[in-house]
Amino acid sequence: MSTTYTVVNPSTEEQVTEVHLATLEETDAVIERAADAYPAWRDLPPGERATLLRRFASLVDEHVDELAELEVRNSGHTWGNATWEARNVRDVLNYYSAAPERLTGHQIPVAGGIDVTFHEPLGVVGIIVPWNFPMPIAGWGFGPALAAGNTVVLKPAELTPLTAIRLGELGLEAGLPEGVFTVIPGKGSVVGERFVTHPTVRKVCFTGSTEVGKKIMAGAADQVKRVTLELGGKSANIVFADADLAKAAASAPSAVFDNAGQDCCARSRILVERSAYDEFISLLEPAVRGVKVLDPSDRTSEMGPLISAAQKATVQGFVDEVEVAFSGSAPDGPGFWFAPTVVLAGDTQQRIWREEVFGPVVAVMPFDSEEEAIRLANDTEFGLSGSIFTRDLGRALRVSRGVEAGNLSVNSHSSVRYWTPFGGFKQSGLGRELGPDAPHSFTDVKNIFFSND
Repeated sequence: MSTTYTVVNPSTEEQVTEVHLATLEETDAVIERAADAYPAWRDLPPGERATLLRRFASLVDEHVDELAELEVRNSGHTWGNATWEARNVRDVLNYYSAAPERLTGHQIPVAGGIDVTFHEPLGVVGIIVPWNFPMPIAGWGFGPALAAGNTVVLKPAELTPLTAIRLGELGLEAGLPEGVFTVIPGKGSVVGERFVTHPTVRKVCFTGSTEVGKKIMAGAADQVKRVTLELGGKSANIVFADADLAKAAASAPSAVFDNAGQDCCARSRILVERSAYDEFISLLEPAVRGVKVLDPSDRTSEMGPLISAAQKATVQGFVDEVEVAFSGSAPDGPGFWFAPTVVLAGDTQQRIWREEVFGPVVAVMPFDSEEEAIRLANDTEFGLSGSIFTRDLGRALRVSRGVEAGNLSVNSHSSVRYWTPFGGFKQSGLGRELGPDAPHSFTDVKNIFFSND
């Protein structure tokens, strides 16, 4: 088994660096160090833990450009996206730095004494991060987990380990004690699997495919181990005839082509009311053709390459099965480039309509009624995100309540804010990340009764 991985720049296909992949023995050693560090971190006064997290956030802020540059080269993210992602880690750390001093329980009225509850940390938390958003998704896990008093072992994706490694270094520079936050690159079959089977790891957070998420959930059952799973998506963008069609069409490309469509929240199915369908398509085409697919280091680039040759082949396989209506442009030459692509779907059983493409491809279909729009939107095993465009407030409320998804946006495509909860329905996941209650998902509730006698 190879002990190193060659990181490749997806824009150029050139080698960036070699990264050591941890063995099973090295993984066990890291987990044990995290377990040894846990009691002191748990018992650190809340204000001191908060100060360390704020110091960590400040160091991330000082290194935003460095982290962004790493992500541009490692992941092919545009400069604009990469700088936002680094700042998101900073903001998440700052947000959850307030949690240690506010992780309060309850005093519950009882007869014969008093009853109080405490939120006790779990212990060692294993976090498995995907390759599509390496920085922010890492922060969404380790920020609240550390704030709640847990120690964290984080495994980045093999394809994109560089920013996670740097964040681990910055955590130590900020003063986090050894073992409190450790980044360990490695194969999922080695490091990720060990998070599931090692009895000292008390919770696993995983973002990735539904298939792998099911395996993690099944494995965690053996130890009744807690999991948070953020899995696949096939989100719908529902456009009613009364909507601002120009706005809906102009915003649709960014909702699906951001990060080259490698986003679980991508609105990869557009449902348009039939009476507005032709006009919407006529407005959508120039918006798609206008997407700037450029070298991601170019500050004007709006979309970069796919992450790998394998991912490009997967996306091409979907497109080969259908007729393309129109597409944008992409650079020639080296790099895993794929042009933004629109197909007109006529059959809900088409693979491109039902499965997550994870590339810059969107399928469009007409509908005839509000009820049909909801039915079509819900005709999927996924339920992570979605959008509704309408000027009718009553309709917006009815449809948003009717669509089975964890995160919906009316007249916009917003999905994630670090101060609001994020997660999916159905096979899009289990549990919620972010928002004010996220630290609670890294704790157990302890109830104590004090008798008057």
